[in-house]
Amino acid sequence: MIREVSSDPMDRLRFPADEWRLVEIEPIEGDVGTTETLFSVGNGYLGMRGNPEEGRTSYAHGTFINGFHETWPIKHAEEAFGFAHTGQTIVHVPDTKLMKVYVDDEPLIINVADLDSYERALDFREGRLTRDIVWRTPAGKRVQIRTSRMVSFTDRHLALMQIEVTLLEGDAPVVIASQIVNRQDGYTDYRRPDSSVEGWDPRRAAGKLAERVLIPQMKWQHGKRTVMGYQVARSGMTLAVGADHYIDTDNEFETVSSVEDDLGKVVFRVNAREGVPITVSKAVAYHTSRGVPCNELNDRCRRTLDRVQEHGFEHFYIQQQQWLDEFWRESDVEIEGQPAIQQAVRWCLFQLAQATARSDQLGIPAKGLSGSGYEGHYFWDTEIYLVPFLIYTSPRVARNVLRFRVGLLPQARERAQVMSQRGALFPWRTINGEEASAYYAAGTAQYHIDADVAFAFAKYRDLTGDEGFMYRDGAPVMVETARLWADLGFWRSDKDGSRSFHIHGVTGPDEYTAVVNNNMFTNVMARANLRSAAMLMREMQVADPSAYERVCHSLLLTEDEIEEWEQCAESMVVLFDETFGIHPQDEKFLTSELWDLENTPDDKRPLLLNYHPLVIYRFQVLKQADVVLALFLQGDQFTREEKKADFEYYDPITTGDSTLSGVVQSVMAAEVGYHDMAVQYFLSGLYVDLADLHSNARDGVHIASTGGVWNALIYGFAGMRDHNGEVTFDPRLPDDWPSMTFPLAIRGSRIRVRLEAERITFTLEKGDPVEVSVRGEAVVVGADLPVSVELHGQGGRLQSLQGSHPLIGGRRPDGSVIQAVVPESHPQETVVDEG
Repeated sequence: MIREVSSDPMDRLRFPADEWRLVEIEPIEGDVGTTETLFSVGNGYLGMRGNPEEGRTSYAHGTFINGFHETWPIKHAEEAFGFAHTGQTIVHVPDTKLMKVYVDDEPLIINVADLDSYERALDFREGRLTRDIVWRTPAGKRVQIRTSRMVSFTDRHLALMQIEVTLLEGDAPVVIASQIVNRQDGYTDYRRPDSSVEGWDPRRAAGKLAERVLIPQMKWQHGKRTVMGYQVARSGMTLAVGADHYIDTDNEFETVSSVEDDLGKVVFRVNAREGVPITVSKAVAYHTSRGVPCNELNDRCRRTLDRVQEHGFEHFYIQQQQWLDEFWRESDVEIEGQPAIQQAVRWCLFQLAQATARSDQLGIPAKGLSGSGYEGHYFWDTEIYLVPFLIYTSPRVARNVLRFRVGLLPQARERAQVMSQRGALFPWRTINGEEASAYYAAGTAQYHIDADVAFAFAKYRDLTGDEGFMYRDGAPVMVETARLWADLGFWRSDKDGSRSFHIHGVTGPDEYTAVVNNNMFTNVMARANLRSAAMLMREMQVADPSAYERVCHSLLLTEDEIEEWEQCAESMVVLFDETFGIHPQDEKFLTSELWDLENTPDDKRPLLLNYHPLVIYRFQVLKQADVVLALFLQGDQFTREEKKADFEYYDPITTGDSTLSGVVQSVMAAEVGYHDMAVQYFLSGLYVDLADLHSNARDGVHIASTGGVWNALIYGFAGMRDHNGEVTFDPRLPDDWPSMTFPLAIRGSRIRVRLEAERITFTLEKGDPVEVSVRGEAVVVGADLPVSVELHGQGGRLQSLQGSHPLIGGRRPDGSVIQAVVPESHPQETVVDEG
């Protein structure tokens, strides 16, 4: 069900369309939380929200380190065996962004300042956040203040900040107070509870922890350098943060430094003269560990800061730009004639870089490192929405991300045992590898995450040819996930004597339907998992017998078990309803009444914030694409007619309450011929954060949605598919896009694809020739010349689906009439005692 999004929903008077920068030219306090997210900087290890240097006004101060977390006991009102027992929450690490400015002892506070000019910009090519303002002080003096903030892509522990203050009229005392502040979660700089904390929302962090989180372990200061160390109270993780300062000015100044347990200060007091600039540079280093003593982390911080002292800031700025030059060569999607869309696409791609570049075998949090939403947890978002982008643009990073899952395999085996299963069961949400979802119906029951992980491993191998990784690290993951499906499912004999394989008691991607039998997505993905694992083992037997023997010996794998996987896959139940001509989402889904989304008030959306789960579970209504996602990921298993029928049935009852949904619906709408819907769904994913379409961008970037934007562009509009490693194209370019150009890394080579309405052109940029196909025509992309294939149109055109579900009023096989209902609360009747 489409939520209409204009082609450009942003306020262009405030955010002008710049194809290589996100620019703000007017600060507005009302959406400060959203802009803190939009202007975040990070590198996959370290992330800093776009809080102003002066600290105020802010929605939520935030500096995060990937995987750095606190644990806490989950207290269930009614305990049962196997419930998750350890909560995990990403920790707000000490904030080093603060560089407060005082002129004539008056503090700069942006929301009350008299500003002659203002520009804040996140530059996608330089990888820096800058701000340039002219402030008219209460005393009437005009002051230019320029700031810069960068988290390094090349040195993952490093952040660089600069502030330049110049009096444009008159002389005045100027103070620049640089700080390291350790705030207890949920408190402001002044130790007051943060008034921005709002009502309940399961997508947000659970709230501040009751006890102190970071326990001071050490503090050290010498001159303009400060290092502070902490240990996390329960998880035992350790951290050291250091800051070094440099000042460049021809004005007279003095420096005052101090350090306490939770506050380190270096203050520059300057007798500033008109026209004589003051530049303060601040280098920051963060180092963390699961338990290395803080004194050792202190040494690491000092070594990082020493390198900055040796090479200077400009050296790291140049490295940053060089890194990004390569990133854009490998990742950029150029959209001709659409500057607003181009800006938004590049912002999304830049967020992917900031979330993944230096994750270095850590997971990728659902919000990256731009906010505390979902408590910094890792989900299946990574394997389905991010890994495909990484495989085609940065295979090394993709491999690192998959290595993270390899590292979690021991805990996944333990979780499977708890759930009375063989093999391994990866957690629904986690930081440290333990299941952290307290609501099992929409958490642990989503067994499909095993198949999602296996899907990513198989795709990586197919498109990179990295057999060494797959035979060594991927094989155990494939074996243990296949082993789980063979054990979780069961055989049932039918009347005709045939046998079928069923999987009961699971939840698919659609969290508005829980704990069901034979969920279509789960069964289809489990089937692919079983087949991929068996094929890998068969291949290893021939290609690398010693690697095969190692796997069999270490995992007690037998030929009989491999044959069992093949049998389970071949006989897997994939439901099909002849009456409606569709694949039911699960066994009972079609027996429920439809939720009347067309007549559901806007103030009752999203449903998960306004209705009890049991109310939602009783209806045919989807939070996000479920069957439709299966049609995309395993599209070679279904006919075009099946895809069209399924899309037309499920699209009107999909709320889009999940940001994971729109981009998938865009891909499938494009494939089956709903071009206008494909564009609408694409825009809903493209602007989900930039235009705050779900009213929760303040809690961090929807990283899966940014990955989904790439998927919608390449799999949707370019019509690419890569089933079993065979790369094919059936384009669906939007009518008002003259062209789209993008690179793809395939098995060590890189090709560049240019799609126009009349043709698609391939150019080999490096590596060996690559074979692809376009609408069934084989194309070899070699080193000689670009290869073009003429296109006769961009696929069929269907009128967009409108209004209520088309089957309302129809009859089921049992004769019952299909209805649509909006659940309503009813006031309680009271009996008046007149006695």
